[in-house]
Amino acid sequence: MDSTSISLLQRLRKSNQEAAWERFVNLYAPLIFHWGKSQGFNGTDAADLVQEVMVILVAKLPEFEYDPKRSFRSWLKTVTVNKARDLFRREAARPTSNESSLKHVAVADNVDLFGESEYRRYLVGRSLKLMQAEFRESTWKACWMHVVEGKSAAVVADELGLTANAVYVAKSRVFRRLREEFADLMN
Repeated sequence: MDSTSISLLQRLRKSNQEAAWERFVNLYAPLIFHWGKSQGFNGTDAADLVQEVMVILVAKLPEFEYDPKRSFRSWLKTVTVNKARDLFRREAARPTSNESSLKHVAVADNVDLFGESEYRRYLVGRSLKLMQAEFRESTWKACWMHVVEGKSAAVVADELGLTANAVYVAKSRVFRRLREEFADLMN
């Protein structure tokens, strides 16, 4: 199963989807940066790689046809590795310089640099962090304390100065948003 939000990819196909593009960049730019660093890029070159890949994605994703039998992450990684190779070739074609940081980049073939479970943890954690900003602090905290910390609704309500019902409502709101965000991942 691919851990990519199909609904997010579908929103990117429509025009005027700044929020979808912002979410996509917030989710995937750190992953592309990680791949760049894992391939030997320094921070500056990895950031350049992210920008170059994002330029490609802005052009390609509006026409991208998601195939549920294939992995979006693998496709994205292929785009990233190909762009890294392009940067490496471009750097290799320049006159030699001792300061060149791209000359020592070794791009690995068929190496899973970001394992599936690590990728899922990253994607869920990143999504939760982005989603947290969508809620009032008290709503997020009530849900977190009740669900993650395992405190009863009465204890959470007492600690936050809410009613137990308000804790259940907070949990319901956060879970509804989680279901929307991860609808295609739960099937």
